[in-house]
Amino acid sequence: MQGSTDEDKAPLNEEELIQRAQRGDLRAYRILYEAYVGRVYALALRLLAERHAAEDVTQEVFIKVWKDIGNFRGDSRFFTWLHRICSLTTISYLRKQRGWMKRVLTGDSALPELVDTSPSQVDLDAYVQRLPERARIVFVLHAIEGYRHEDIADICNMAVGSSKAQFHRAKQLLQEWMSDD
Repeated sequence: MQGSTDEDKAPLNEEELIQRAQRGDLRAYRILYEAYVGRVYALALRLLAERHAAEDVTQEVFIKVWKDIGNFRGDSRFFTWLHRICSLTTISYLRKQRGWMKRVLTGDSALPELVDTSPSQVDLDAYVQRLPERARIVFVLHAIEGYRHEDIADICNMAVGSSKAQFHRAKQLLQEWMSDD
């Protein structure tokens, strides 16, 4: 085709998409965004237990990715890098919103709209969303996302023993709540 260049062709793999996005190619960045936005949103939602907050964090994550994609060197998988940005951004958001989240989780206001408390509709995600903030973060990062306690301690700025204790607390609460239903 006349006027067609290699840059006009659809990228074939993630590595090429990343390289193009690092050079400012918005099309390549959009393809990466579309490939990962659902997973980033799901992680943010699990950590935050609130849809609107998860949407805000997801947007913030991809703004950071666009600004920092030049720093991605390929030492790890792209999603591992993206996942870490999401985890850190979400935890930062929680720290900023601590007062609001504390009210939500302690019952001073209604539970987030996502939680359906009718017995036939309650599932693990609803139980996880009821966990206290630190226990929920540790539980999601360890049990669902597969992080080691050493990594969680680093991300959350806590001792490894605290991460393990919060995970144990989360498991106990979940078991208690599930056995009551």
